[in-house]
Amino acid sequence: MGGAFFTCAHYVFAVCMYAQKLCINSVFVQINRGQNAPTLNNTQIKEHHMTQPAHIIAFAGSLRSDSWNKQLVNAAARSAESAGARVTVLDLADYPLPMFDETLEDQAPSAALNDLRALFSSANGLLIASPEYNGSIAPVLKNTLDWLSRSAKDESYQPAYGQFSVGIMAASPGGLGGIRGLSHLRDVLTNVGSLVVPAQVAVPASYEAFDENGQIVNAALSDRVDALVNQVLSHAHV
Repeated sequence: MGGAFFTCAHYVFAVCMYAQKLCINSVFVQINRGQNAPTLNNTQIKEHHMTQPAHIIAFAGSLRSDSWNKQLVNAAARSAESAGARVTVLDLADYPLPMFDETLEDQAPSAALNDLRALFSSANGLLIASPEYNGSIAPVLKNTLDWLSRSAKDESYQPAYGQFSVGIMAASPGGLGGIRGLSHLRDVLTNVGSLVVPAQVAVPASYEAFDENGQIVNAALSDRVDALVNQVLSHAHV
């Protein structure tokens, strides 16, 4: 009985925290960008980005080749492309970075870091899916975000987070869908100056959310991903 009560209380707490984050970030959207207009629909977004396509970087905070979060962010990337955006899908396994250490900043940056800096400098928005580890975000994701938050010693790169609108999502085999990690990810990205849109997607029971081709099988979930992407593109400054 005690265990069941704890599980229920924990779930209620997570939902309350989620609602609080949405309210806070909704206010942040209006204050930070001065955009009080409603989110554009898919047709309006596509018409706008046909002439000025936003560059969106999409990636998962996972190194596994068969990651559910990679499948989720790939679905979001396809949605953004269909809405007229130019999308670059990254696999962080192709950009290995050492654990962040300030002493390493005195050395020449690696090719992987230089490539990421160039890509992020050219982007208008991010789509990020992260697995949840112990109630927080994946270590490889946090390490990547930390490296990209640092200016180059020769000033050839300045952090670009302030120019991003960001959509966050998670997939997990558990019942909460990685929502606790999304709370931490929202905090990190907001702290470095990005606009994290109010919508977010948490996918529970991820083992049954995708087919053998990595496509989302549930229409309602697909609609939620599209709505998240539409918010990111609506607020992307081109």
